[in-house]
Amino acid sequence: MSEQQTMRAWRTHEYGQPSQVLKLDSVDIPSPNEGELLVKVEAIPFNLNDLERITGGNMMVRPELPYSPGMEVMGSVADCGKGAEAWLGKRVVAMTAGAHGGFAEYAICPPVSAFEMPEDIPLPGAAALYFPFHLAWLGLYQRAQIQAGETVLIHAAAGGVGSAAIQLAVHAGARVIATAGSDEKLALCRELGAEIAVNYTSDDFVAIVKDATDGKGVDVVFDNVGESVMEQSLAAICYNGRYIMNGFASDKTVADEKFLVPRRIALSNISLCGVLLAYADEATAAFLKEGMGWNFVPATLGQTINDEIIDLVRKEKIAPVVGKVVDFADVPAAIEDMGNRLTVGRSIVKLF
Repeated sequence: MSEQQTMRAWRTHEYGQPSQVLKLDSVDIPSPNEGELLVKVEAIPFNLNDLERITGGNMMVRPELPYSPGMEVMGSVADCGKGAEAWLGKRVVAMTAGAHGGFAEYAICPPVSAFEMPEDIPLPGAAALYFPFHLAWLGLYQRAQIQAGETVLIHAAAGGVGSAAIQLAVHAGARVIATAGSDEKLALCRELGAEIAVNYTSDDFVAIVKDATDGKGVDVVFDNVGESVMEQSLAAICYNGRYIMNGFASDKTVADEKFLVPRRIALSNISLCGVLLAYADEATAAFLKEGMGWNFVPATLGQTINDEIIDLVRKEKIAPVVGKVVDFADVPAAIEDMGNRLTVGRSIVKLF
């Protein structure tokens, strides 16, 4: 590591709109503890969770102010804590410790949520692959076990995860019906392989789904949106279908409230499948299961998924969708645009 002692970091000092509350501070470069990685950040992909850590929205854990948002980074490992020395110098995509701290020139990351990204996959696309494709893979391939010839309804299909889900569904041989909110976004969905693209702001996607499936409904619903589309989506799913619940973008507050009606699920005769992108080693997974009753994804599966994604990118079967690339100085305005649904695919911040 260099002799540099301080770094630039965008930090939230109080909750509010990004352009008003994010401040560019000079802070000490953090030191990795045992088993941790210090990543020199080359690129930052935005996630909706980052926005909540600026506005003060729903969070599982609320860090103490001031802090830097940013749950995902890409860069090179500049330093390692004891036991993680094998990572030194590797080019990685990674989740940050505590799911924050990534809007900075250096970030602490746990190895369990870090994956090598080969040099032959260039920026900015390399920084756009991790969360969208891992989450879509877990939902479509692990939970839904989607099959060739099936039909899948994908909501928010022009976003980072939605655009990844279209491509993975098409790769599996499935038929895709996509929803999005503008002509530009609908065009992107079709370009990625969606057979039908529906403007959810003006068209009834339930009626379109029923017409396209002879009244049967889709085999799989891939839902990043949550509360605002759930009732209609339940009306659009077939007998023995699989409902993939992996996001709550329309109203994150319901993520921690009792808002499902059991009889409505029973009357649908479907499988409700939860998906959370959080990797854990065996010991941590066992601890979380015993203490909280949660099932975290094995880190070994994450490595398998990452290897498969890289292979598909190299074979040009899938590709990251990058809608906007901005400089580090433009972080507040760029993440505000994402929050206002003015972006497609992923927004990437390049530091070098």
